[in-house]
Amino acid sequence: MKYALIISILLIILICVSIFLSLLIKKKTKLKKKRYVILFSTIFSLFLITVSFFTYTSIYYHAKKDVKNYLISDENVTVNKISNGYFFDGKGSNKAIIFYPGAKVEYRSYAPMLNELANNGIDCFLLKMPFNLAFFGSNEANKIIKNYNYDSYIIMGHSLGGSMASVYANKNKDKISGVILLASYSTKSLDDMKVLSIYGSNDGCLNKKAYEKNKKNLPSDYKEVVIEGGNHAGFGLYGSQRGDKKATIGNIEQQNIAINAIIDFFES
Repeated sequence: MKYALIISILLIILICVSIFLSLLIKKKTKLKKKRYVILFSTIFSLFLITVSFFTYTSIYYHAKKDVKNYLISDENVTVNKISNGYFFDGKGSNKAIIFYPGAKVEYRSYAPMLNELANNGIDCFLLKMPFNLAFFGSNEANKIIKNYNYDSYIIMGHSLGGSMASVYANKNKDKISGVILLASYSTKSLDDMKVLSIYGSNDGCLNKKAYEKNKKNLPSDYKEVVIEGGNHAGFGLYGSQRGDKKATIGNIEQQNIAINAIIDFFES
């Protein structure tokens, strides 16, 4: 809705500018006409780019309705809405996970997994990204680290979120003690950090060539977990994803396998 409003405003501005320029062109010399044509072409091109961007980002994978059940506090986990996402406050007190969502996926889709992690004693921060793209919010973790006082943080992300989480970790090795990649890879060196990589055997979205190529950025003792029958979208609760393969296990089963691996990694 907000994107439609922005596009409408931009369209009105473009029409007004077009009318203004057309009136000027009628009164000016040929040279000035060319200048105004160039100016108009530039403005129109910028408008098309803006419309394309907002159209692209307004189409994304929405969280399923059941997600709301994981955003409610209970006797084991207190769920708090914070300025840039949600805080799942469990029994943990020393270390916490900061989570970056996948591209064009509503961030609340990952609430089930993070709620369960908190239920197992790992406090988690689920962060909302501008335009649902972690590329525009790679430093969102700073807000958490600045406002909370955990001894250490592990940063975790799904798909593009994992890649941007690794970029943050590479630049902030004094703040981050480990990285967890879900169906993702790191384009930056993490060779002196703890790293856990998890993906499903039926993942149709993860670029396997890029994944193998970028293993050189991981420490020699990194841990890899391949979830048999899992796919790309199984780490969240947002339905099927374009280009993905069909999973032969359910979302909850895939997430439970990932959760167990994360707990082991967290405690090691």
